[in-house]
Amino acid sequence: MKIEAMHIGQKVRHLKYGVGIVKTLSPRTADIRFDDELRTLDPELSEITPAEPVASVTGLEMPLQQFLATTIESVLDRLGYEKPDVVVEQLGVRWHRGKMMLHPADTALQPKEVPLEVFFHKLVGVRNQLRVLEQKVNAHPTLTDGEKVEMQQYVTRCYGSLTTFNLLFKNKEDQFSSKGE
Repeated sequence: MKIEAMHIGQKVRHLKYGVGIVKTLSPRTADIRFDDELRTLDPELSEITPAEPVASVTGLEMPLQQFLATTIESVLDRLGYEKPDVVVEQLGVRWHRGKMMLHPADTALQPKEVPLEVFFHKLVGVRNQLRVLEQKVNAHPTLTDGEKVEMQQYVTRCYGSLTTFNLLFKNKEDQFSSKGE
């Protein structure tokens, strides 16, 4: 393995010493912490290999900025994040440019005015975070099926509590459901 391909914190594998973590790098050697001790090795002579998956993008025929933007957009889409404009499109037309007023019981305190677009954006953000939480619970490698079901029930109850705000949504399929859908 070439020293240029290494970075601090990287997990590497050595035939004799096993898996270690790169602690420091110099022009020709790397200090690697293995279970038994810190060792200074020349990666090219020691037959060190990466111990974790490595990605290589060779022959990339697009600007780096475009590649990164496309990758980030895909990740955000997979996590369920939406652009603010998209969120407002889900808001029922009758609520556009509307305001939510919060009046405290103590008349000495000022009321709070919140634009409905801001409130709706935050509400949809909660929905998206609940979806991510559901995915993480369902994909968790060490939770038992019983534990997953128990945690899923809490998420479902959260969706149920949020059904109060369904009147803000333009389309029924975007609304909250106590079934967690």
